[in-house]
Amino acid sequence: MGVKSFVEGGIASIVAGCSTHPLDLIKVRMQLQGENLPNPQQIHNLRPAFTFNSSSAAAAIHHPPPRVGPVAVGMRIVQSEGVAALFSGVSATVLRQTLYSTTRMGLYDVLKQKWTNEDTGSMPLARKIVAGFIAGGIGAAVGNPADVAMVRMQADGRLPPAQRCNYNGVIDAITKMSKQEGITSLWRGSSLTVNRAMIVTASQLASYDQIKEAILKNGVMADGLGTHVTASFAAGFVAAVASNPVDVIKTRVMNMKMEAGSGAAYNGAIDCAVKTVRAEGLMALYKGFIPTISRQGPFTVVLFVTLEQVRKLLKDF
Repeated sequence: MGVKSFVEGGIASIVAGCSTHPLDLIKVRMQLQGENLPNPQQIHNLRPAFTFNSSSAAAAIHHPPPRVGPVAVGMRIVQSEGVAALFSGVSATVLRQTLYSTTRMGLYDVLKQKWTNEDTGSMPLARKIVAGFIAGGIGAAVGNPADVAMVRMQADGRLPPAQRCNYNGVIDAITKMSKQEGITSLWRGSSLTVNRAMIVTASQLASYDQIKEAILKNGVMADGLGTHVTASFAAGFVAAVASNPVDVIKTRVMNMKMEAGSGAAYNGAIDCAVKTVRAEGLMALYKGFIPTISRQGPFTVVLFVTLEQVRKLLKDF
C-alpha cells in the first residue's frame, strides 16, 4: 500500500508539473525582476553605513526598474526567445516532480493512513499539517538538485546571449553546475527549499483534505469532480499566499552564480531577504504572486483531480 501511494502521487505530480510549466517559468522571471545588486566586490554588505557608497548603488536601491506583469513577461519571452522557451527547464520539472513530489505525496499518504482515527475515519487538522511538514521537508531535501537546475534553466534566457549557459537539459545543467561551482551548489538554497516545501505541502495537502471533508460532511456536493476541483483550487490559493515570500528568496538564492574571484551576492536566505526588502520594498516578497496563484491554482486542480482518477484506476492493485 505504501509503494502504491508514491506511484499515484508521482504520476499526478508529473502531469500537473508539465501542464503548468510555462506559468512557473513566468513566475520565476517575475521574481527576478529588479534584482540588480551592486558588485559584491565593491559593496560587501548592504548595511546602512555602506548603502550609499556609490551613486550606482543608490540608484539601484531607490530606482528599481518598473515591474512588468505576467502577460507582458510571457509575451517578451515568446518574442525574444521563441514559443519553445516557455518550456525551458521542463526536463528539470519532470525530474523535480519525480524526486520531490513523489516523495512528499507518498509520505503524506502513508502518514495519513497511520494517523487516521480508525473509529471516526478522519484525522485532525493539526495532524494533517504535521504530516505535511514532515513529507514536504523530506521531499524537498531529495529533490533540491533538480529544483536548482530548474531555476537556472528557466532564468538562463533572461541573460545576454554571451552570458547564457544554454543548458541542453537537466543532466547538462546539473553537470555544468557541479564542474563550475562544485557539487555543493546543487544544494544551494536547500534550507529555503525545505522550508518552502514544508509550508506548501502542509497548506496544500492539509487544506485539500480538510475542505474536501467539510464539503462531503455538510452535503454541499457529492464525492466527484466538482468537489475535487473546488477543494483543490482553494488549497492552491492557501498554498500560494503562504509560500510566495519564501519562494521569491529561494529563487534568488538558487539563481546566484558563484564565480572565481567574486564574492557572493547574498550570504544566505536572511541576507537575501533583507537586501531584497531594502532595495525593492516589502511587497517585493510577493513578486510573481499573480503567476504563482495562476500556476498554483491550476497545478493543484490538475494534481488532485489526476490523483483521484489514478486512485480509481489503481484501486484494485
